Amino acid sequence: MFPTPQPVVPSLQARVHPDEWQARLQLAACYRVFAMLGWTEMIYNHITVRLPDSVTGGDKQFLINPFGLHYSEVTASNLVKINLQGEVLDGSPYKVNPAGFVVHATLHGGMDGAHCVMHTHTTAGVAVACLQDGLSQSNFYSAQLHGMVAYHDFEGITIHAEEGPRVLQSIGNKPAVILRNHGLLAWGQTLPQTFAILWTLQRACEIQLATQSMGAPIPVPEAIAAKCTRDALQFNPNHGAGQDVFEALVRRMDKQDTGWRA
Repeated sequence: MFPTPQPVVPSLQARVHPDEWQARLQLAACYRVFAMLGWTEMIYNHITVRLPDSVTGGDKQFLINPFGLHYSEVTASNLVKINLQGEVLDGSPYKVNPAGFVVHATLHGGMDGAHCVMHTHTTAGVAVACLQDGLSQSNFYSAQLHGMVAYHDFEGITIHAEEGPRVLQSIGNKPAVILRNHGLLAWGQTLPQTFAILWTLQRACEIQLATQSMGAPIPVPEAIAAKCTRDALQFNPNHGAGQDVFEALVRRMDKQDTGWRA
C-alpha cells in the first residue's frame, strides 16, 4: 500500500532519564518550528542536541531526527539517540542519515560548547553560500554577526569522516557557519541560543538577496558592525540567549499541533 506505514514508537517518557525527556521535548519542538518556518528540505538536514552527562555518564551521545521522516513528523519519542560512531543506542527502528551524522558528530565530539548543532538548505542560505564574497556586511542582521561567521569550502556530500578535522579548523570558535556551495550551520551552548544565531544568519541572507536584486548594498562600517554585535543581546546567556523567542514560536506552533510532545 502507498504510502509505506512508518514505525510507531511508543512514548519514552517513563523509560528515559527526565533530563533526556526534556531534551527530547525541546528538540522535537524545534523540528516542528523549523517546519512551521519553512526551513525544511524534504526529509533531509538535521538539528541535533548533545545529551547531558546526567544522562550519559560522561559519554558523548546526541539526539538526531529519524531518517525518512519530514520535520513535521518528528516527535519526542521517535528522535534517535546515537553515539559519535553513529550507533543507535535506544533500539529505534529508524535509520540515521550518514550525511547528517558526520558533520554533527564532528562538532559534538570536537567542540565542548557545541551542545546544539543546526544545519539548513534554505534558498537564501544556499544562495549566499554560493557567492564568492559570501555574507555581505550591509544590513541590520549581518551587522549583528560581526566576527562570528566562519566559512568552510565545499568538499562534496558530507559523508566522509576525514573531512571532520578540516570542518573544525574552518569553524574555529565562530558559531555562525557558511558551508560554501552548500548551506548554513550554527552551533551553540543551548538550543535556543543556536536558534537565535541561525535565525539571524538566515535573515541576513534573505535581506542580502533582496538588496542585491535591486542594486549594490550600502556597506556597514566595521566599527558600527562591531558595536551592533556587542549590543545584540539575543545570543548572550545572561539575557536569555534566544529562550524567549524560541518559547514564543513553540506557543504559536502548539496552537496548530501538539503531536510533537508524544
